[in-house]
Amino acid sequence: MDDLDRLAALHGVATSYQPAEDVTVPVPEVTVRAVLGLIGVPVDTPQDVRAMADEDERERAGRVLPPTMVLWRGEPVPARLTALPAGARIRVDPEEGPEPLVWEAGGGQPPRGLASGQPAELPLGVHRLTAELPDGHTAAATLIVAPERAPAAPARAHGLLVQLYSLLSERSWGMGDLGDLTELARWAARTHGADFIQVNPLHAAVPGTPTDPSPYRPSSRRFPDPVHLRIEDVPEYADCPDRDALAELAGRGAELRREVLEKGALIDRDAVWALKRAALELLYTVPRSPAREAGYGEFRAEQGPHLDVHAAWCAAAAGEDPEERGDFHRWLVWLTDTQLTAAQRAAREAGMTVGIVHDLAVGVHPEGSDAGTGPFHARHISVGAPPDAFNARGQDWGLPPWRPDALEGTGYAPFRALLRGLFRYAGAVRIDHVMGLFRLWWIPQGAPPAEGTYVSYDGEAMLAVLVLEAHRAGTLVVGEDLGTVEPRVRRALARRGILGTSVLWFERDWEGDGEPLEPEEWRADCLATVTTHDLPPTAAKLAGEHVELRDRLGLLTRPLEVEKAEDAADTARWLEVLERLGLTTGHEEAAVRSLYAFLLRTPARLVGVWLPDAVGDRRPQNLPGTWDQYPNWRLPVADASGRPLTLEELTASPRANALLSAVREGAGTRTAPPGARPL
Repeated sequence: MDDLDRLAALHGVATSYQPAEDVTVPVPEVTVRAVLGLIGVPVDTPQDVRAMADEDERERAGRVLPPTMVLWRGEPVPARLTALPAGARIRVDPEEGPEPLVWEAGGGQPPRGLASGQPAELPLGVHRLTAELPDGHTAAATLIVAPERAPAAPARAHGLLVQLYSLLSERSWGMGDLGDLTELARWAARTHGADFIQVNPLHAAVPGTPTDPSPYRPSSRRFPDPVHLRIEDVPEYADCPDRDALAELAGRGAELRREVLEKGALIDRDAVWALKRAALELLYTVPRSPAREAGYGEFRAEQGPHLDVHAAWCAAAAGEDPEERGDFHRWLVWLTDTQLTAAQRAAREAGMTVGIVHDLAVGVHPEGSDAGTGPFHARHISVGAPPDAFNARGQDWGLPPWRPDALEGTGYAPFRALLRGLFRYAGAVRIDHVMGLFRLWWIPQGAPPAEGTYVSYDGEAMLAVLVLEAHRAGTLVVGEDLGTVEPRVRRALARRGILGTSVLWFERDWEGDGEPLEPEEWRADCLATVTTHDLPPTAAKLAGEHVELRDRLGLLTRPLEVEKAEDAADTARWLEVLERLGLTTGHEEAAVRSLYAFLLRTPARLVGVWLPDAVGDRRPQNLPGTWDQYPNWRLPVADASGRPLTLEELTASPRANALLSAVREGAGTRTAPPGARPL
């Protein structure tokens, strides 16, 4: 191993990677040097590289404790503690609550005083551990004490998947809002026994005209976006003295809605926010009740200075004085948090066993609040994916990664705060690209995606924090683990109770004959779906229309006839499987129902129905590989003819009700109560 390889390995920077078991791809040296330089490791000369590698090796060899240690409840004490010399004293300063706890180490044995190596008095949490050695030296580490597993999923639950902005009711101001989400949850639970609604990330967006419409490139992942507010549900709305101004804004919101639903306009997030912002400015001046004021004060205290920093950033981004306008933006975050909490409460009260499943994006916008107000994100680096069978050029997502050294240096405080903020109003959380807990593909600025490299994180520590915070909130966790995933990562996730994601079209015997997996061969610990927001709706897949769409946009790399033939063969093979299992595949609606019936024959704990599938919508919400060629993230849910549907029309749709009734019956969950009807 040469000096650069040694140095890179010490800092978790890969100098090669394996896209397949028998394939090794070297990483360009210029990439390795660039990544090391951007995390503060000098590599200007060969002498620098050798000196730094030697110094790092000496420092690590002399460590008494690693920077972070994980203690899983019910499992043996970490070996580094048992290796301490006899007579060493271990002190733990808990994250919260009791006084410091002190034990004595016995060389080669668990510290004395720890019953079976697991002190009952040591609470779950992220603590500070200090070892005092007999020779007077001390060493410190972050100690994460986590439960063995995340909260368990039901044996079988089913629900809906929808992009919230696309779900417009007759009360929407031009895009779906949290009131619409609440009504959908109530209808789905009461009429069809649904257990959950999964939505897109509702993180704060980056202000601007136009705003980046992608919910996966947010300004902040910790705080939600007030564009999702239902204005009429803000309590101060009823007491606002300027009723005429509010009515005029509501009328303009209704016109935006009609433009989308009746005239074929795209969802215009900026226009929606301009109206809601004007209405919220009016409501901000309305005196709040003592109870409301107390609730706002409690929220500010809970969120601490991070809320102040985010609010100041929002004000500055809007061209305002942060000192004068910071409180307005803090108030907006609080309002959104209260409506998100109310949506989850309503879903559970309607009978859902899980409730709202929120989506945690893999990263943040490089010019947003999170990346611009702290030292935790790497500069001049973007994350993405290396070339694979689905994208020969690799992918660049335009998201700056967290620096692993900065996370470790704070005891993973930013990650913990992010999770706590999201878990407070979620029945479950989907972690986008969950493999990022272990490693991410870093691409230096200006380099093509194929010339990036993997940078490793302390996956056990990240996973322990995730399981700990999920346990505290009683929240299920689903990891999006599609694509290339190291076997060790899948094993670690499964061991800790993190559900995977299984999409029907990809569930094949990839290590064997490539044939579709039989339903009983699917894993149980997963959320099973037929399609996702990044894939063709099922009706389009069955008809091959998605191939024609990609051809019209110039995205195909092979002749249209070849692509269509290959896709048709893939679809036909699945239809053959359905027919062999006795599932109807005649007309389109029957084939869609049968594909979901197939999912219900698998042991998957969660089964999700892509809501556009219920009404025959044929347009993907996002077409990877496009920017302005296709209206990503701006389409309302529509019927098979492309006519946009209101939430009220969707809940009354015979096609939607037939599919969801079949799913309910197949899932064996509770039936609809007497008198259940559409909204």
